[in-house]
Amino acid sequence: MEKPSSYCQAVSLMEAGNVHTHYHDKEYGFPIDDDNELFARLVLEINQAGLSWTTILKKKDNFFRAFDDFNIQKVARYSDKKVEKLMQDAGIIRNRLKIDAAIENAKRILQIQKEFGSFKNWLDAHHPLSKEEWVKLFKRTFRFTGGEIVGEFLLSTGYLPGAHINTCPVYKTVLKSKPAWVRKKS
Repeated sequence: MEKPSSYCQAVSLMEAGNVHTHYHDKEYGFPIDDDNELFARLVLEINQAGLSWTTILKKKDNFFRAFDDFNIQKVARYSDKKVEKLMQDAGIIRNRLKIDAAIENAKRILQIQKEFGSFKNWLDAHHPLSKEEWVKLFKRTFRFTGGEIVGEFLLSTGYLPGAHINTCPVYKTVLKSKPAWVRKKS
């Protein structure tokens, strides 16, 4: 089988109904307005580092349960006891650096919300930036955010183009949702 050149082609070569199909067709590249959902996507991207996206998608429901549906205020208040509970949870990625990053990033998003009103407003205020500029901004602002993590976060939430190729059946649906990369900066 020929190696797919995009996530769209890879998903089309997989069996229908696998964990990638819903994500590709309903989530990947679509804008997210809710701060808790944006935070969830960031944490999931951080947890993917060094692992396959399939692993993360299979554990996605467990992550939401373990991290209180990614309620930013709750995660920002996690105690050492909660961290130890997470470290024992086989349903998620048990990596202390990634868990600590989720907690610290929740605290930083709370600060962003105070200054900008929301995490989404902060993202919109910095759009459009090049991928390199986004990476520098995220590295200054958040923990555990390298180039791949930031790039995938921004692709998956509609801030950078390229989540879907123009021949992908989902491409036009994504365009109708008006992701940030198709909007002009006001």
